[in-house]
Amino acid sequence: MTDPLASSEHPDPPGRPDPAGQPEPTGRPAAGRAAGSVRLASPRGLAATSFTLREAHVLDATGRFGEPLDVAVRDGVVRALGPRLAVDPDAVDVDARGLWLMPGVVDCHAHVTQSTYDQFELVTAPLSARYLQTADALRASLQAGVTYLRDAGGADAGVRDALVAGSVPGPRLAVCIVALSRSGRHGDGGILGPGLESADDVLGPDYPGRPPHSVVGAGGLPAAVRGVLRAGADWVMIYASGGVMSARPGSPDFQFGRSELTAAVAEAARYGRPVMMHALGERAVEAAVAAGARSVEHGLGLSERAAAAMAARGVTLVPTLTPYRDLAALATTGLLPGWAVDRAEATAASLTETIAVARAAGVPIALGSDARHRTRHGANLAEISQLRRAGLTAPEALLAATATGARLCGVGDRLGRIAVGYTFDAILLDEDPAELRIFERPDAVSGVFLGGRPVLAHPRLPASMTASAAPPVRPVPDGADRAAAGPRVLPSGPATG
Repeated sequence: MTDPLASSEHPDPPGRPDPAGQPEPTGRPAAGRAAGSVRLASPRGLAATSFTLREAHVLDATGRFGEPLDVAVRDGVVRALGPRLAVDPDAVDVDARGLWLMPGVVDCHAHVTQSTYDQFELVTAPLSARYLQTADALRASLQAGVTYLRDAGGADAGVRDALVAGSVPGPRLAVCIVALSRSGRHGDGGILGPGLESADDVLGPDYPGRPPHSVVGAGGLPAAVRGVLRAGADWVMIYASGGVMSARPGSPDFQFGRSELTAAVAEAARYGRPVMMHALGERAVEAAVAAGARSVEHGLGLSERAAAAMAARGVTLVPTLTPYRDLAALATTGLLPGWAVDRAEATAASLTETIAVARAAGVPIALGSDARHRTRHGANLAEISQLRRAGLTAPEALLAATATGARLCGVGDRLGRIAVGYTFDAILLDEDPAELRIFERPDAVSGVFLGGRPVLAHPRLPASMTASAAPPVRPVPDGADRAAAGPRVLPSGPATG
């Protein structure tokens, strides 16, 4: 396949791990770990159970549900798959007739530490409140069926490691810690509006585990990359352009030069880490692809030329359709100015064209909910339906939510499929999801398994399998929901007590 953006500056596919296995900034060797992947060890205390699901409709490698099959799971891994498997006396048999079984959803773009557009709340809420809300977001995402999540900015390595330790329930998590931005541009105040000159006004000062995100100077981007890698990032996230929510008039669609982006990708590749780039506008998308981004986030303005290059290089598009369609609901809350709502509506329409261009060129498309603000944590799977509405077939949308996302995240050989040898991260549905509208409902998923352990217990599972499963939770409320309770008022005088 011809790569129209190829040049002598990029003789090799950029952004791939250095095969020499350069040491990470933390001193840990990069060799032996897939770029962008996270450990698949089950969280402590989550022992896998041996069981066989009988006669479930199983999503296959083509994205279709076939005839009923039995699925035998041992030690958290699929050991056998087929019709009428032999009875194992050491395993629990579960009647799954009339149920639909698919891999757990891989959400390739979300922000688990954010849950509101309310700038008052963002500025005044203590950091401790943000991380307690993060625990709610993680739990809600997992019970909605997200078993692997790539956080696109906000969650640090401590959040990821707390999940592995079993301190907090949630999906497997890959982090980029902070999204790197040009100083004063989108991601550093340009998204926040008047009175908030820097993202530090919202996120607070840098703290251990959270390096600076704002890049100053032409040579500052590679140094910023090293900073997030030193802090334990699995991915590097770069704002290559402005965004829909950029507040300043005439916000540039191109925040870094191509040479800067290329240098950043090369620096990340030295340590075996891939790069994801937020890119809106034709120039920014082409620059991200030419520089070697592993994935393009949003991708508004994708040209046929850039799409052909993405397909040739295996670069994945993560379009994040849902938030732009949902932002219109904020028009009456006062949380967003009218220009932002209008721009979001225009973007939603343009992204449908982006999907069509990408699909025609053969670009891999992966699901990203962009859950944080209007798209609530726990409503992530609505993006599956939106991908279908935007022009993907139902099988394509289901694969975008599972196998394609797993491949992007470097775990496609272990996650994203119901197949022998794969880790049993899976969800159960009580209804045939043929047209995918079921995923718009918060109760769409009736059972969730993580590493073979039920974390949302389906009613058909015996008590011996569900004793430690968590009770279901609702999606985390967003700013619009909280706005209905009325405005908050700061105390007029000093606290006494």
